[in-house]
Amino acid sequence: MKPNRTRWSIGAALAAAAALLVATPTTAAQAEDPLTMVAIGDSQAAGPLITSQNSWDCLRSDANWPHVAAQQLGASLTDVTCSGATTSDLTGKRFGYMAPQLDAVHADTDIVTVTIGANDLNLGTLVPSCMNPLPSPFGVSCKTWNADTYDAQLVGVGTRVAAAVQAIHQKAPAARVFLVGYYQYWGKSGCYPIDPIWSVDAAWLQSIFDRLNAKLATVAAANQATYVDLSTPSKDHGVCASQSQKWVEGLFPTSDAAPYHPNRAGMAAGGAIVAAAID
Repeated sequence: MKPNRTRWSIGAALAAAAALLVATPTTAAQAEDPLTMVAIGDSQAAGPLITSQNSWDCLRSDANWPHVAAQQLGASLTDVTCSGATTSDLTGKRFGYMAPQLDAVHADTDIVTVTIGANDLNLGTLVPSCMNPLPSPFGVSCKTWNADTYDAQLVGVGTRVAAAVQAIHQKAPAARVFLVGYYQYWGKSGCYPIDPIWSVDAAWLQSIFDRLNAKLATVAAANQATYVDLSTPSKDHGVCASQSQKWVEGLFPTSDAAPYHPNRAGMAAGGAIVAAAID
């Protein structure tokens, strides 16, 4: 008896369709896997005192720019940013018990953002030391009694940040690395007495942040990373801006943020800038 070719053809078609149905869910699930993003760094990324805080040890907010960027990108975020962190905390245990921040990077990590360096320069101590309650000539400019050794210090910072970027490349060869700079605070003159830092000192402090940003940009260019500039977009949103325009706070915060740190609006803007750079 001759084979029934019609039946054979229908059976083959049904088998092929069944195989396709089995394969399709797996393929769709793979396509829907979100990007994996790791945020590393200090308080400029962590967002101290911005509600709500998800880590009181690190004064880290779930409204910080890494969270904003991850949400806009549809990425799964691991945020290990920590207020006060230095480059030593990337490979060592902060407070003696926190895992090194680089431990959050794995082979399947897609995106890593890094904001680090200010605490290596002790800027968290330097900035408040420059406050003057009285105008010149009463008081002393902090620039006159602080030796400007920051260019020399930045050489070491650059070396350590470069080593961290290379470690990320080794741990996650396919990951894209973004060095995210610091916001602009005072511009060229500050706004004494609204912010109680004399103009000469405000300009000097801003120059240190500018030099740190330049170093991060140089390190990024030399180590297969991308530098994200937050200083230029924030130049009209510093401590001297009106309350509705501020991205960073001065000594007396006008919103939920730590003094001399980004506020909620600044984090929202920063997150959008970082997301655009990544996307």
